[in-house]
Amino acid sequence: MHFAYPPRKTSNPPPFLPRSSKLPTLRRSRLKIIAIVGLVFIFLVYLISRPRSGHGRFEQHKPSGKPPVVVVTVLDESKYSKEYINAVKDNRIQYAQKHGYQTFFPKVGDYDLKSAPPSWTGVVAMRHALTKFPDCTYVWYLEQNSYIMNPQLKIEEHVMKSSRLEQLMIKDHPVVPPDSIIKTFSHLKGQDVDFVLTQDREGLSSGSFILRNGEWAKFFLETWFDPLYRSYNFQKAETHALEHIVQWHPTILARLALIDQRIINAYSKGTKGAEYKAGDIVVRFVDCLATSPKACETESQKFSQQWRTSFKNS
Repeated sequence: MHFAYPPRKTSNPPPFLPRSSKLPTLRRSRLKIIAIVGLVFIFLVYLISRPRSGHGRFEQHKPSGKPPVVVVTVLDESKYSKEYINAVKDNRIQYAQKHGYQTFFPKVGDYDLKSAPPSWTGVVAMRHALTKFPDCTYVWYLEQNSYIMNPQLKIEEHVMKSSRLEQLMIKDHPVVPPDSIIKTFSHLKGQDVDFVLTQDREGLSSGSFILRNGEWAKFFLETWFDPLYRSYNFQKAETHALEHIVQWHPTILARLALIDQRIINAYSKGTKGAEYKAGDIVVRFVDCLATSPKACETESQKFSQQWRTSFKNS
């Protein structure tokens, strides 16, 4: 069986036609990718260069200052008597009402801390307070075993006023005494301070501190509450975590002011210069913590009538 031969090529091929474009032919998929990248680039340029005005602008929330201050105290109702808890709440409420402040009383157990010690509740409570009162100017964390003693003193004047802060700030001083190589900034201005706290003879004292509301405060609390720090076995939990981040995060140290302990954190019993004296804004009962909750309630009794009398006469 014979098969037909394939057709022969013509001896007169069509003339050669040059390409209509000098550019190499691109596949349609590449053209689509280039077009998408171009559109994204144009959109980013628009976002960066467009005017920052109008209803759709991106801007940080600026607190209106209402209320000026929120006093945050975490309550442990499982270990302390109802009478003592009510006395602590009444102390904060009367002080806040006098100055147009607000109070916030979360409880131990309100937040899921995973396996972290319950003392971490104070940090997440501060985050909660900033969310609950977005227009406040300052948040003052004051732990439960303490009383506000001088109702005449206002946080925004007694501590946070820029000129006052510049007088109070302890500059070029070891962050963690006695010999930390990391020291507070010597050139810091009062207007640049967002975080105010004190030291005692053992280190930073996180039982009473003040935060200025804003984006930096949110960043700071998120950093402090990082799961890595909560899971790390610090001896003093959140306090030692705070000492770590203050020393090794310049963005936090740059907003920190250390002040004399008696300004916002006097102790009922303490070393010279730290012990409560009449006229101080607050007294804290710290030695009793190593004994029992009942010991703290007993320690508080000698100050209970004092604060009630001072508030009544103010």
